[in-house]
Amino acid sequence: MSTAQPEERATPDNLLHTRTGTEVAPEDVVLAAGRDVTPANLEWARRKIETEGATALEKLLP
Repeated sequence: MSTAQPEERATPDNLLHTRTGTEVAPEDVVLAAGRDVTPANLEWARRKIETEGATALEKLLP
């Protein structure tokens, strides 16, 4: 029986997308930062979105 693994390859940059064309939600920013969704973290994310706009999420993702 073969135990061949599927070939692992990096996803090409042109296929990587972080924005879906929708509004960035505070929950998205909290999760992208690796934080728990708590009232304090949601407030932090709201402030971050207010000051940085939609790029707040982009800055957290590789």
